[in-house]
Amino acid sequence: MDLISKIEALFLRRGGQRYCGERDEPVSALAHALQCAQLAEWADADHHLVVAALLHDLGQLMDAAPGEALRDDQHELRALPLLASGFGLTVLEPIRLHVQARRYLLSADARHAQDLTPASPMSGEEKLLFMTRPFAREALQLRRWDELARQPGKRTPPLAYYLGMMQELLRAQRTNKRLAIA
Repeated sequence: MDLISKIEALFLRRGGQRYCGERDEPVSALAHALQCAQLAEWADADHHLVVAALLHDLGQLMDAAPGEALRDDQHELRALPLLASGFGLTVLEPIRLHVQARRYLLSADARHAQDLTPASPMSGEEKLLFMTRPFAREALQLRRWDELARQPGKRTPPLAYYLGMMQELLRAQRTNKRLAIA
């Protein structure tokens, strides 16, 4: 089974479960992922970041049993080995950093200061170190879309649309690797 088929299978098998982000959300995991990807696309993000937006919570789907609430502890890391079999750092790093980006926003943005979830804000030194990381800005943008992508009943393109985008991205990466060798 290829990477895109595995991703599709996870979304089809477990994406209908209620998404549990910082609070009990009124949308499914798949609806959340599609809304996040749509927001990235509307912001004219490149396809790497749109794909990262779609896949940022895939790790939650990997451990959830049917009917079980999706878990949030270190979900940003769980799917990385699977995703690394096809995608590069432009997709992987914003996903890996999106939880840390939340901590950054808790400390840097007044709208997040009243957040009642257990995440702790970053110290000034942690914020500086975070911003020196490659893809920190992309992770912050992904986090902002993540927080907006929780609207019940919102219309989005179907999963197949974004799977096609992933296929094109993987094909382009394979072509670029071949050209780099030549």
